[in-house]
Amino acid sequence: MKRFNTEFTRFILVGGMNTFNYYVVFLVCHNLLSFHYMVSHILGFIVSLVISFFLNTYFTYRVKPTLSKFLQFPITQFVNVAVSSTLVFVFVEWLQLNSNAAPLFAVIFTIPITFIVTGKILKK
Repeated sequence: MKRFNTEFTRFILVGGMNTFNYYVVFLVCHNLLSFHYMVSHILGFIVSLVISFFLNTYFTYRVKPTLSKFLQFPITQFVNVAVSSTLVFVFVEWLQLNSNAAPLFAVIFTIPITFIVTGKILKK
């Protein structure tokens, strides 16, 4: 059981929760409130970013959250949001993928990058 209790495993679990949080906000904004898919994507990202900070500090990396880390944490997500936003746009506009499914495919590409950058910021 210890081999499953690694930072990366915990990161994946937190990522799963964050993806769920993001997607719920995305679907509510996009389908219920009729926001543009990109506005819904950004709003979902912001909500999940705040939740992600606290889950990653307390659970994944087991470090104390500080104001300094909280203010630096969005930097760790800059690549994530840039890559995922680009991919969502490409999937919807160029590949004609359903706008409800596109964010789920985009997240696959951002996981390894986000793990590395997040660990560097939160563990220093």
